[in-house]
Amino acid sequence: MVTKKHAAITGAVALAAVGTLSFSGLAVTEYRSAAYGAPEKFIPLPVLDKEDYNARMLALAHIAVSTSSPQVAAVDSAIIASTTPAASPFSTASTSVQMSGSLWPVSTAYPNAEAILPFKRVVAYYGNFYSKNMGVLGEYPEDKLLSMLASTTAKWAAADPSTPVIPAIHYIATVAQASAGKEGKYILRMPDSQIDRALELAKQVHGIVFLDIQVALSTLQYELPQLEKYLKMPQVHVGIDPEFSMKHGERPGTVIGTFDAADINYAAGYLAGLVQANHLPPKILVIHRFTQDMMTNYKKIAPLPEVQIVIDMDGWGPQAKKKGTYNRVVMPEPVQFTGIKLFYKNDLKPPSTGLLTPAEVLKLTPAPIYIQYQ
Repeated sequence: MVTKKHAAITGAVALAAVGTLSFSGLAVTEYRSAAYGAPEKFIPLPVLDKEDYNARMLALAHIAVSTSSPQVAAVDSAIIASTTPAASPFSTASTSVQMSGSLWPVSTAYPNAEAILPFKRVVAYYGNFYSKNMGVLGEYPEDKLLSMLASTTAKWAAADPSTPVIPAIHYIATVAQASAGKEGKYILRMPDSQIDRALELAKQVHGIVFLDIQVALSTLQYELPQLEKYLKMPQVHVGIDPEFSMKHGERPGTVIGTFDAADINYAAGYLAGLVQANHLPPKILVIHRFTQDMMTNYKKIAPLPEVQIVIDMDGWGPQAKKKGTYNRVVMPEPVQFTGIKLFYKNDLKPPSTGLLTPAEVLKLTPAPIYIQYQ
């Protein structure tokens, strides 16, 4: 019990202790202004559950440990001994991850409190409202679209009951074009009305939004600030698509583009600045990938406490081909988290016999924590 004391401030207003409250075992005193009668409460800041974070990261890597095992004790010791509050226990050579020789989980700093990953799995519907050929968002009326999304998220929740699912609308806000346009950048930026529509759809399902950027002959440095008023919103996250990043001036669609670690670090740093300035929960940054050259110098990519990075396997084809691409391109070059895109049409082309099921996707190492349907 904390002893209640009278508090005085210089001037005419005196604060008197009127009660003791408890928040998660922490005793605090409530003070009330004698002049105005307005209560003032000390509310603890949110704290990241590091134990849960560690367990979930190990589970994604399919590394089975019990809470009483020496491996978990080593993880706990690493946290206690760390001089950097945000340090990850997976950077310690004594952990089970390093002892087993696994590339996963990745050694990165802990995220800030209220991070979505790995505590929840994101299931996103992707596309553009103007086009039926760019993904599911443009193919169906809103009521059917949201019904399909609800059904899909329910399947993922059933496949992994230990991980809550959060639905998402992944909207292509900057679209690569076949023609140069008036800026000569081969892009078309979507009007606010269309982005607002994506926000409204997500709101209806208590979900989040990703704004996807295809830079073509533009740059992330130029395009991200164009969306800043939306990126300041706590529910809005970002996707960037190397396929349409034309470093050498090619027309989009003629060759597969690329992003370097420097590009990705810029995007992460930009988002981190918005998080800090606006007191936001961590952002998620999704990078699409299906070839080696789409993302270069992966070892230099630096996830930040304010930004969680997902490498999303974006290739289409039959089940064996998708698994092969994931295991050849995404798994061997760890950054932080992984995702996978499932194509309602292209993944069904012969010789495919159907989409990968949630149970089949969850067997991948590491298990994707971000799932996208196009």
